[in-house]
Amino acid sequence: MKQIAEKTLSSLCLASARKYKDRLAFAMLRGGKICKCVTYAQMGNRARQIGRLLRQLGVEKGGRVLILCENCPEWPLAYFGISFAGAVSVPMLTGFSGEQVQHIALHSGVCAICLSRAMAEKFEMRKTSPEFSQIPGEKLHFSLLEEVPLIYIDSISDNEDNSSVTVSINGIEKRLPLRVGEEDTDHPQCNPDDLATIIYTSGTQGNSKGVMLSGANIISCAYSSLSFVKIFPRDRLLSVLPLAHSYECSLGLLAPVISGASITYLDRPPSPSVLLPAARVVRPTAMITVPLFIEKMYRNAIAPKLRDNRLYRCPLTRPIAIRLAGRKLNRALGGCIRFFGVGGAPLSSEVENFLHRAKFPYSTGYGLTETAPLVAGNTPLRFPVHSAGTSPNGVTVRIAKCAANAVFGEGEIQVRGPNVMMGYYNDRERTAEAFTNDGWLRTGDLGRLDNKGRLYIMGRLKALILGPAGENIYPEEIEALLGSSQLVEDALVYSGEKGELVALVRLSDAAKAAAGAVEHALAELHSWANKKLADFSRLSRIEERREPFEKTPTMKIKRYMYV
Repeated sequence: MKQIAEKTLSSLCLASARKYKDRLAFAMLRGGKICKCVTYAQMGNRARQIGRLLRQLGVEKGGRVLILCENCPEWPLAYFGISFAGAVSVPMLTGFSGEQVQHIALHSGVCAICLSRAMAEKFEMRKTSPEFSQIPGEKLHFSLLEEVPLIYIDSISDNEDNSSVTVSINGIEKRLPLRVGEEDTDHPQCNPDDLATIIYTSGTQGNSKGVMLSGANIISCAYSSLSFVKIFPRDRLLSVLPLAHSYECSLGLLAPVISGASITYLDRPPSPSVLLPAARVVRPTAMITVPLFIEKMYRNAIAPKLRDNRLYRCPLTRPIAIRLAGRKLNRALGGCIRFFGVGGAPLSSEVENFLHRAKFPYSTGYGLTETAPLVAGNTPLRFPVHSAGTSPNGVTVRIAKCAANAVFGEGEIQVRGPNVMMGYYNDRERTAEAFTNDGWLRTGDLGRLDNKGRLYIMGRLKALILGPAGENIYPEEIEALLGSSQLVEDALVYSGEKGELVALVRLSDAAKAAAGAVEHALAELHSWANKKLADFSRLSRIEERREPFEKTPTMKIKRYMYV
């Protein structure tokens, strides 16, 4: 497994399948019981079967295959299977709307779709609505998707000797066999620098950005994460983030597969009421999460009890109370946690201070989809509070002074290394904008480095908002959608105090004409917009602004005055 960073997804899959053989790779937790168990040997065999099926369905080397499925053992099998076809995976968050999914499928030119039965409705062919009728320079023709085969990966039969899967072609479903010889190596050979996946950071029509990552990008990132936290074959991971997110895919899937650990998936969204019982069953040793999970647990279960604790109320015994609370938190998560990764969004200072003082084995980091995603990370219990950590070997970070911030030592975080993307798919202009003249990736984030090379995130230069599970939310796109309504003159979207999405709109004269029309217009606009948006980017509320927005000479709203 040495030098795995120089290999491809298919060779990584085969290497782990041979090395760890009968060890458990993936499983599902359903109804409080472990099911759908897949060993590493079965992983390698099934992935090759899916690869062969894709080739039989006409997928050629370099062809794009979309994955739209909830977390389950079949998701990584399809992901590796696509690599055995020599194809390029296009993972999609299940929260995207049907219009967004179809738009991305067309924009990326997919030739096959691996999905679950629950996601099938997002591919119902329909006429496009006027506001979603175009990509710049070309028309959307959803009928082009009618001939693309749909592979229902959640229908794969468990019979190893006579396995099959349901495939829909031109609306006709049939069961197709999944077969591959034990020594079959008849699959296209890929190079590490070949395009391996396209991850769309935005789904709204006309503004999608497909981040192109090579096999070397992804695997080097996953492998380098092990320099912060080593994973062993005995480790058990409980997966709570969507696999279509680069954070979970690289650090929560590929790093454990490199190391021979087991991963268990949940059959429902990981709310605290679902997560805690699951943790008691799986007893994970490691988890990859976003701040939302730990912040909810702290504020709902830990903080109230601490405030009522006599030991906590006394300054002399407060450290004891905090340490005891940290142990209770570990027990609530199954009692075996030795690594609890928190990333994808800023962690509350209050919560991080508690975790640090409680000696809870958490770790923070920093990254973005364009870097596959790791830029900096920490080893649990060995870093100063609020630090995003140091960069792994081969990755270099620099702080570039920018006009937006004149504070000494602070500036835009720029990155160079084997994890940096190939560019944005079919978008030379935005690819050029993303890099400096000397080849460094512009992150659009503000930070500083201390004298030991540790990175501290100071804020965002971009207007990007991170969703509850680390999803990228672009307010400009929601504003464009609101602006397409006849009810709206101008709109500004921002993140509220509790992380909720809020739209501040100036209504058109027509919307305000009738008595009592404002409340009705805002309610109608709120309902209409949320039907068009992905579930993680839906608006919590819409508020009216009566005065005109202050604007630049180019008629852009001065965002900094309102957010």
